[in-house]
Amino acid sequence: MKSGKLMTSVLSGCLAVSLILAPAALADSSQAATGTDNTQAATGTDLINEIMQNLEKYNIEGVDQDTLIRGAIDGMVNTLDDPYSQYFDKDEAAKFSQQVDLEYVGIGVRMMYTAKELYIEEVMAGSPAEKAGLKRGDSILKIDGVKIEDTEGDELSGAAGSKVTLLVSRNGMVKSYIVVRSDIASTSVKGKMLGDKIAYISIDGFTQTADEEFTAVLGKMRAAGMKSMVLDLRNNPGGYMDSAYNIASKFMAKGIMMYTSDQSGVLTPVAITDGSKIGVPVVVLTNENSASASEALTGALRDNKLATVVGTRSYGKARIQSLLPVSNGAELKLTTQKYLTPSKEDFNHIGLSPDIEVQGKTAQLITALQIAGMTSISAAGDNHILDLNGIPFAGNVGLIKQGNTIYASSRVLAALMESEVSWDAKNKKVLVTNGAGKVSGFSVTTKEALSQDNETFIDVKAFQHKFPSLVWSYNAAQKQLKLTAK
Repeated sequence: MKSGKLMTSVLSGCLAVSLILAPAALADSSQAATGTDNTQAATGTDLINEIMQNLEKYNIEGVDQDTLIRGAIDGMVNTLDDPYSQYFDKDEAAKFSQQVDLEYVGIGVRMMYTAKELYIEEVMAGSPAEKAGLKRGDSILKIDGVKIEDTEGDELSGAAGSKVTLLVSRNGMVKSYIVVRSDIASTSVKGKMLGDKIAYISIDGFTQTADEEFTAVLGKMRAAGMKSMVLDLRNNPGGYMDSAYNIASKFMAKGIMMYTSDQSGVLTPVAITDGSKIGVPVVVLTNENSASASEALTGALRDNKLATVVGTRSYGKARIQSLLPVSNGAELKLTTQKYLTPSKEDFNHIGLSPDIEVQGKTAQLITALQIAGMTSISAAGDNHILDLNGIPFAGNVGLIKQGNTIYASSRVLAALMESEVSWDAKNKKVLVTNGAGKVSGFSVTTKEALSQDNETFIDVKAFQHKFPSLVWSYNAAQKQLKLTAK
């Protein structure tokens, strides 16, 4: 365990938190209070106690003192009108710490919800789900006999050792699986070497050991001959800011990571002085769920001209919380600082805009790999799963088969051709613009394109006719589509 806790908080019900432990500083400031201040504080405390005593003595329905105290505390914190400040009792504090460190009880899968279904996007190695035989791409029909459309969303959680029964559809076959829940402690940093010596490193959260994990993965990538890097921070809600700082120091020998300010409003630089140069081109992937510490790292790499940012605008949480211990093992998570990027951009509630905006999980990854130097890319899969050059990733190719016509995601097709895609609502056409500015249209009316659930798809034959460098094939037995850019 690390001794100082500096974290980052953001997404409701999830994480995105920036924390600092500073009890000594708070003690000094309280001791320096004037006599008048102490009198006012005592008067306020007396008033609270008086109200509590009256409620306990006279309320007709009776009251519970612990409930009154908790209500008073929550009431004080809520008056701050700050979504990131929060009081935790002892059990809640322990649960929060587990969330930050990506520890939970479950079956070890990442799920994807669409307008029509729930399916498994990833099965963690060694997880209960893998042991039970579940696979990525499996569509969940029922959980413990309850149809997905009737579930509340938390049915996969439960006590360690308890069982959950899943009714699953796979390649048209329906089968029931019984999975035993267990404690899951997922690794926050993962890496793999792709073709053209491109290192792909993802960070799911800035846990207390994320910096150590990153150092180990980076060492393996360097040993394998890394020539460029794609750093995936999508869906990273934040965590310990000191981990983000230590990871930033692996990219720059010296420089400003960010600026912070407290009640005084004075900006203080947070400097890296003894880091190391990354020495290779870096592409950072972000989306609307990249928050807090992940935004701090993104801003540091972007403003120091160490990375190109690809994806969509980030969440927009540029505030830091101090995690302050109080009585009985409780903790107060309190916003005590704001932070700005090295260029002094305050992006709170706004988010960081990418250098290159790309919509769609698969299209973002393809674009990042192209910028990192990948010369040949094959995307294979269906509407659930994705393999890039034979390596599994989260995402899909957006496969739709209608009769003998095969459609694929317009975003994926455009990304493979290093082109941009847009929607002509008036004429109901998908427009694909190549690097030279030439626009190719695919009409919904002529069935060259489809529009479903706010996404568009293009007939791959029609697309290949206008973009001959696309090579494609459909495996009828596996019901999978392969798309390759020559």
